Amino acid sequence: MSASAAYAAPENVEAAVALLADAGPEGRVLAGGTDLIVQMRMGRCSPRLIVDVKRIPALMICELGTEHLRLGAALSTAELRERPEVRALFPGLVEAAELIGSEQVQGRASLGGNLCNGSPAADSVPVLIAADATCLIAGPAGTREVPVERFCTGPGETVLAPGELLVELRVPRPPARTADAYLRFIPRTEMDIAVAGAAAQLELGEDGRCRNARVAIGAVAPTALRVEEAAEALVGSDLGEAALEAAVAAVRAVCRPIDDVRAPAAYRTHVVGVLLKRAIGIAARRAAGEPS
Repeated sequence: MSASAAYAAPENVEAAVALLADAGPEGRVLAGGTDLIVQMRMGRCSPRLIVDVKRIPALMICELGTEHLRLGAALSTAELRERPEVRALFPGLVEAAELIGSEQVQGRASLGGNLCNGSPAADSVPVLIAADATCLIAGPAGTREVPVERFCTGPGETVLAPGELLVELRVPRPPARTADAYLRFIPRTEMDIAVAGAAAQLELGEDGRCRNARVAIGAVAPTALRVEEAAEALVGSDLGEAALEAAVAAVRAVCRPIDDVRAPAAYRTHVVGVLLKRAIGIAARRAAGEPS
């Protein structure tokens, strides 16, 4: 780890942005530090300035309003899972957050950090995309909003420019008879990186047919992907076998996974379809008010 990095802990967004803008590419944000500290110890980055954002109230909020769930970018996943009203509306999102690291790590890890790390296998990103979440970004030129599905541009890369800071995630409050689900496959039973992941958010009509759908997949391309063709296969259907197989075919068609020691590309492509099919089933049962 670099011994020369300066440390600052601003108490508002404006001060954090000013510090990051002054440091340029050599400034790094410390939220939970579960990725940054590891990267520094491995010599993968040596920032000149570390900006700790845990003291900024705007980055620690968890507010469920009539239109949105607002999640501060530095809010820990441990705090998120202790909010039953959030779990009731977004069970898949909370379950994905609970997959990030160990119990101890979750006391520090945040959804914002999980997103900003830019990993294609980040567990929370597919379900945020399925929920149509948006990023609020502050920078020297003001604020801007970016859909989560466009935030990551490649492995370890995001749309954040030097001096910009992810402030919060805004997740639209879902309509009635809507629910989400996220599933992943890992080689071990706990604390591993996803070989493949799939998320679905479904809205059911009173007749039980799918009224709206959003589908996203992770760990099978350079970034998590929203798959509109898969959602289109579900909308209007009774979520029967034909619709499910069409959705599975759609996600497999857009996969561009890597071969590595954890799984070959063909296996990842197959598994993501299996996961999606199961996630759709869970989301549908939740939306219908049935045990999932």
